[in-house]
Amino acid sequence: MPFTVAIVGRPNVGKSTLFNRLVGRRQALVHPTPGVTRDRREGDGRLLGLSFKVIDTAGLEDERGETLTGRMQLQTGRAIDEADVLMLLVDARAGITPLDSHFADMLRRVSKPVVVAANKCEGGAGAAGLIEAYGLGLGEPVAISAEHGEGLSDLHDVLAPHAEAVDADRTEDDAEGGALNLAIVGRPNVGKSTLVNRLLGEERVLTGPEPGVTRDAIWVSWSWRGRDIRLIDTAGLRRRARVSERLERLTAADTANAIRFAHVAVLLVDGIEGLEKSDLTIARQIADEGRAMVLAVNKWDAVEDRGGRMDRIGDRLERSLPQLRGIPVRALSALTGRGMNDLLPTVFDIYEVWNRRVDTGPLNRWFAEAIGRHPPPIVDGRRLRLRYITQVKARPPTFALFTTRPSAVPESYLRYLTNGLREDFGLLGVPIRIVLRKGRNPYVSGRV
Repeated sequence: MPFTVAIVGRPNVGKSTLFNRLVGRRQALVHPTPGVTRDRREGDGRLLGLSFKVIDTAGLEDERGETLTGRMQLQTGRAIDEADVLMLLVDARAGITPLDSHFADMLRRVSKPVVVAANKCEGGAGAAGLIEAYGLGLGEPVAISAEHGEGLSDLHDVLAPHAEAVDADRTEDDAEGGALNLAIVGRPNVGKSTLVNRLLGEERVLTGPEPGVTRDAIWVSWSWRGRDIRLIDTAGLRRRARVSERLERLTAADTANAIRFAHVAVLLVDGIEGLEKSDLTIARQIADEGRAMVLAVNKWDAVEDRGGRMDRIGDRLERSLPQLRGIPVRALSALTGRGMNDLLPTVFDIYEVWNRRVDTGPLNRWFAEAIGRHPPPIVDGRRLRLRYITQVKARPPTFALFTTRPSAVPESYLRYLTNGLREDFGLLGVPIRIVLRKGRNPYVSGRV
């Protein structure tokens, strides 16, 4: 199923012209009279190999009620609800009007990605309006001419990350029917199968004191408080150097595949032995796959110095897993059931964080403050210019950072931004991705 783009904007900015350009034929009526389009119109759009559904909408006006204009706005509102990406079209030749700003504020409150396209930029006549469009606070505008077909490659570059994000999210949801995939992972003999049986309330999987009783990943469909879960019991992961036999290699690959398809992984560690190097290796594998994680400390009933043990676990997580700062830690006993009541609520809490999206407006206000507090470094005698940031997907939260020189941005500065995102937007405990993209310079000739 393709992703959906709704073209919105005030009357007579060229929405139907752009719609016709994207669908490749004159499907929508175009006339200089404002208000020609009244119903929302749908078509199959294509843009340099990118396929999507495109919706042409009536011009946004500040109208409500049972009037014709009010009913037209209702249709536009439904298109906004249906779309995955909203494209706010403005007339660069006319400049940014108060009505453009009003509807930019309205779209900023919608929890969906917004792309600003500045139309009628052919011949450089829209240069001033293009610069004004930055002031809408919705990221870098794309200079296009719907009538002449200019700027469509730039429009493709902006839409493509959103298409990839929507496709990735839908693939996961469709493949699993909307259920949460929960993998129980850890070293051999830490009690993973015992934990699965305790969650299910029955002896569903074989357990025993011998390491390696579980050899392949066991998937169990289950429901908890009305929420569908696919529970995955995995074989114990050992250090790569110790995985030698072919059966063990297959087992390790099966467990790695379960992590890849999980939404949340519960990393079970032995509370008596504490957090070991092998546990951290598994945790990094979970983070590298972009999964959410809960650290469960098992056999807690047998731990003597519980306060000291938990402090040592916390210190080692802080030192060794900065990419998962704030990961939730729960102490429990799979054998007796102690502490089990907190585990699944914590799983769903971290799953919600993993799915979180940050609106573009607040995100860029935060971004301006962040680079104001700590400006980008000077590289090769020139200060890096960071233009804007936008979230392109969730699961895990992934952000596109537009800059003049992507290859020159140091890792230390990306860590600074990542930590700020984590703290200020409540993204504790989940991996965060920042993808660097080259921003376009609107002052360069031929771009406007």
